[in-house]
Amino acid sequence: QQDISSLLENVSPKINRHRRTEQEEDEELLNESTKTTNVCTRFDESPSYVKTGKMRDYQVRGLNWLISLYENGINGILADEMGLGKTLQTISLLGYMKHYRNIPGPHMVLVPKSTLYNWMNEFKRWVPSLRAVCLIGDRDERTALIRDVLLPGEWDVCVTSYEMLIIEKAVFKKFNWRYLVIDEAHRIKNEKSKLSEIVREFKTTNRLLLTGTPLQNNLHELWALLNFLLPDVFNSSEDFDSWFDTNNCLGDQKLVERLHTVLRPFLLRRIKADVEKTLLPKKEIKMYVGLSKMQREWYTKILMKDIDILNSAGKMDKMRLLNVLMQLRKCCNHPYLFDGAEPGPPYTTDLHLVVNSGKMVVLDKLLPKMKEQGSRVLIFSQMTRVLDILEDYCMWRNYGYCRLDGQTPHEERQISINAYNEPNSSKFIFMLSTRAGGLGINLATADVVILYDSDWNPQVDLQAMDRAHRIGQQKQVRVFRFITENTVEERIVERAEMKLRLDSIVIQQGRLVDPSANKLGKDEMLSIIRHGATHVFASKESEITDDDIDAILERGERKTMEMKEKLSSLGESSLRNFTMDTENSSVYTFEGEDYREKKKVITNWIEPPKRERKANYAVDAYFREALRVSEPKAPKAPRPPKQPNVQDFQFFPPRLFELLEKEILFYRKTIGYKVPRNPDMPNSAQVQKEEQAKIDEAEALTEEELEEKENLLQQGFTIWNKRDFNQFIKANEKWGRDDIENIAREVEGKTPEEVMEYSAVFWERCNELQDIEKIMAQIERGEARIQRRISIKKALDSKIGRYKAPFHQLRISYGTNKGKNYTEEEDRFLICMLHKLGFDKESVYDELRQCIRNSPQFRFDWFLKSRTAMELQRRCNTLITLIERENMELEEREKAEKKKRGPKTGSAQKRKSEGTPDGRGRRKKLKL
Repeated sequence: QQDISSLLENVSPKINRHRRTEQEEDEELLNESTKTTNVCTRFDESPSYVKTGKMRDYQVRGLNWLISLYENGINGILADEMGLGKTLQTISLLGYMKHYRNIPGPHMVLVPKSTLYNWMNEFKRWVPSLRAVCLIGDRDERTALIRDVLLPGEWDVCVTSYEMLIIEKAVFKKFNWRYLVIDEAHRIKNEKSKLSEIVREFKTTNRLLLTGTPLQNNLHELWALLNFLLPDVFNSSEDFDSWFDTNNCLGDQKLVERLHTVLRPFLLRRIKADVEKTLLPKKEIKMYVGLSKMQREWYTKILMKDIDILNSAGKMDKMRLLNVLMQLRKCCNHPYLFDGAEPGPPYTTDLHLVVNSGKMVVLDKLLPKMKEQGSRVLIFSQMTRVLDILEDYCMWRNYGYCRLDGQTPHEERQISINAYNEPNSSKFIFMLSTRAGGLGINLATADVVILYDSDWNPQVDLQAMDRAHRIGQQKQVRVFRFITENTVEERIVERAEMKLRLDSIVIQQGRLVDPSANKLGKDEMLSIIRHGATHVFASKESEITDDDIDAILERGERKTMEMKEKLSSLGESSLRNFTMDTENSSVYTFEGEDYREKKKVITNWIEPPKRERKANYAVDAYFREALRVSEPKAPKAPRPPKQPNVQDFQFFPPRLFELLEKEILFYRKTIGYKVPRNPDMPNSAQVQKEEQAKIDEAEALTEEELEEKENLLQQGFTIWNKRDFNQFIKANEKWGRDDIENIAREVEGKTPEEVMEYSAVFWERCNELQDIEKIMAQIERGEARIQRRISIKKALDSKIGRYKAPFHQLRISYGTNKGKNYTEEEDRFLICMLHKLGFDKESVYDELRQCIRNSPQFRFDWFLKSRTAMELQRRCNTLITLIERENMELEEREKAEKKKRGPKTGSAQKRKSEGTPDGRGRRKKLKL
């Protein structure tokens, strides 16, 4: 009875707890009716504040998603694939804040330095009502901008770079930022980096991260991004890592489910294939090329130099292996990347630039076909010196081009991009360094991408492809990846392909992999270097194919498909080990035996190339010498006192170098340095004795000499750096050494007076420069081109000037070179129109082609109307040669006639004036 009573007492409150009186219920209803409900804004079409075009459906959906994040007070990651308009969606969100929420700012957009101007242009284009200001420049420019613009607050959005943020962090901390947007968010993947620490200190209401390649490395980097967005939720990296225990569930569907569960609320990622149906999928073809004879010789030299590590089973230095890899990759690109490989001086831009590199041979066959098809080309290379070679090639082949690399100033970047993208642009090629040109650049007017060499990280190459494969592309993008057969490049590309395949297996679209899987170990490096070494040693001839470009393309497509099928059949274990072998074998297995543990890898021995002549030496002795790595090292020269950074192009007085050398010699004397003998040098004992005498007799600089040294250090061109010097040399090549006015325009940051002063000293003391032969050859090549242009202009002016109506009267002396294809009427039009347009204009032959198509006289001349710009150029070059020959013959005839007539005598003049019967007095007789 007592137990039941106590139970009822406990239950009773629970029964009556939610009972309300009528009055209480009425009050509750009244309160509910007076509350305002926040309704999330949703757009069905492009907002009215977005100008200059309409947003696409999926971009509007992305904007709605960003708005919903804001309405719910959540920070997020917009991770759409590159080329889907993350910039536009972000700008439209900030426009929504101003026009619908009455929150104009302040907002900060943090971007890579290379994309600053692109962001500013996009703000002006899409939402001009947002007042965007760009904080960039030197110290004085920034101070003025902060004082006159930022602090007064007459702006809505501040766009700046990571570097400027670190420099001006004290200024930025003064603002309460409404939105902090970070483009290329992987820059804060390390939470201990300076940038990550600074952005975490700012007062922000909302944060948004933009990235086209999310989760590309490891779980901890993902945590760093999430910690920045939601520090209260993701406050412990240890807890996060334990939840995603890669040892237990990496590669398992459980990890995929956990990852998607965490990311779904605040990460939006779409790929082109899903949302942009009008964008055709890109087509990649691997172009396999052979080594030229010169490349094979250099490849062999590099391998022979380090034959000991190729055949070694002992310890290997990782840096040494990396250096060998780099040198072999340079050789695969072009042998002229090595000093001394290019024939010269004088250095010429000629066919040798093509035939000495297998890749250049294929490129030279591919480009005309692409131009004929109306395509435009992007060429990517990791090496800026490859771009130097390509630039010379484009000038030689008369291809209009733009160039962008890490040294290109930001102003010039945008000018080049605009010039390439403008309608009817004459620029056929845009060459970019892979890293500098990978981000924030829209070159969708091109539809062909050539990867001259491949990056270790496949994501970098994907970013390069996406410069063309993005919104606005009307054609199918074709990607041609150049690979040199039987070399390290084959293995590098295979490894990159396997990395991408592994990424897709482990986390379907997240590209999240085990962090240890990306490390390149010594054994793998050695395996890559060894790949193809025996094949290279076995032959000395060129392997460049004579096939036409169609046959090369067909072979490339077939091998690309074979590689794709092979990759798709590989299991995860092979992918993790980066081997193309089966699950139960590896590169170390031979005839069923694993030789990894052997002290000497006899079966992996790489035979050096045999000499042409019969050598009289013991084979054992040769290999002992080849494998001897512990040679006695010569004693290192001691470090001298800290020397000033003196460059030869700064033209300091010669006396300065005498004082610096004297200072070094005395320093060596004080520490008792002894000059080592060089056994390879003739008269080495005498040379050693003389050098040692200099040290033994050295004396310290006197007070007067120290003062003189300081004065001399102020007398050189100290404000001229390497960039200024290179611009000066290129300007001399472009305009000729005497055109100081135009040269001064090319050298940035220097006045005409400064350039004139430098030029006078340069030409007086240029022989002191280390590479003077190469520099002079470069300038003389340019001046030869200028003289050639003047000569052609003079020839055309002389020819055209002999006729009152050249379009109707002009005649060409063909001789035996008439040819069967072009009529005289066509040739006359070509020469007259070329003269009228200006033969030395960059795009003159494209303009000439258009004039032919617009001319009524050729409306039924299908042959002439179907000629390409290159064919018209070839014909005009032939005609110019004929005209120059005709002018020369005419001059010689006039000289001969003048010589035949002899000097004018007094009697002859008298006869002429009196009209005597010498053929010249006829008019006088008629008068009488």
